Amino acid sequence: MKELLRSNDPTIMAFASALLQGEDIDCFQMDVNMSILEGGIGIFPRRMMVHDDDYDRAVRAMRDNDIPVGN
Repeated sequence: MKELLRSNDPTIMAFASALLQGEDIDCFQMDVNMSILEGGIGIFPRRMMVHDDDYDRAVRAMRDNDIPVGN
């Protein structure tokens, strides 16, 4: 799996996840449960991971919708 994007904003993560599902690309959010440790203030970013084979398509989907990606 490759990291597609990293964000503190849960709305960006939800939008990105919906876009990827619409493109039939499986994704996985990591670090979601860090909010328990940080007290829910959102200082630790969440990471969106996709399969290596889907990475290029996922990057295109993010860029087409003005969502900044990690590279």
